[in-house]
Amino acid sequence: MVRKPGASVFGMRLIAITGGIGSGKSTVAQGLVAHGAVLVDADAIVKELQEPGTDVFNAMVERWGEGIVADDGSLDRAAVAAIVFADEQALTDLNELVHPAVRTEMAARIDVLAETDAVVLQDIPLLAESKRGPGGASAVVVVDCPVEVAIQRLIDYRSFDRADAEARVAAQASREDRRALADFVIDNGGTPTALAAEIDRCWTWIQTLPATPWPPVG
Repeated sequence: MVRKPGASVFGMRLIAITGGIGSGKSTVAQGLVAHGAVLVDADAIVKELQEPGTDVFNAMVERWGEGIVADDGSLDRAAVAAIVFADEQALTDLNELVHPAVRTEMAARIDVLAETDAVVLQDIPLLAESKRGPGGASAVVVVDCPVEVAIQRLIDYRSFDRADAEARVAAQASREDRRALADFVIDNGGTPTALAAEIDRCWTWIQTLPATPWPPVG
């Protein structure tokens, strides 16, 4: 890689961040952004790629029909969730429609950042489920909390009923599977003050990491 004139030789550090639903991963990511990280958010990219008129949106409507289109012409995400949550084949089809486009877009954004000295967070919600690895990242941060804490957060802050919250958590990878991927675990089972300390601890650790080779090999 040819570095820009005057740039530090330290290089970009690419960190994958993941966590189960209700873990507080987005809160942790924003805390690291406040320290100076740059966030490449898979969920946000998915929403962009599913805007009306995009190839992904059109492919989804072709697959499931107008019932997944809201009155304003946008994607009815609740309708999609209801379909794929109850149908394993539908979930597989959705992943095949969406994930390749997301990976391509994430890589394109990281390509731009690779010639900087940024700490780049690659937010990958379903890293443990995908079995595809951390997308070239040189380290994985896992945001972790007890299952009951995650369930209660979904009830309190996202208006899930208990049965739905429990089902959504159960449908994802286990805490043990996610933690097995971790180079660093952030405990978000406590208070906001405790979480702030965990984020500070993580940021200090990130500063010790070497530059991430980019593009990834293999």
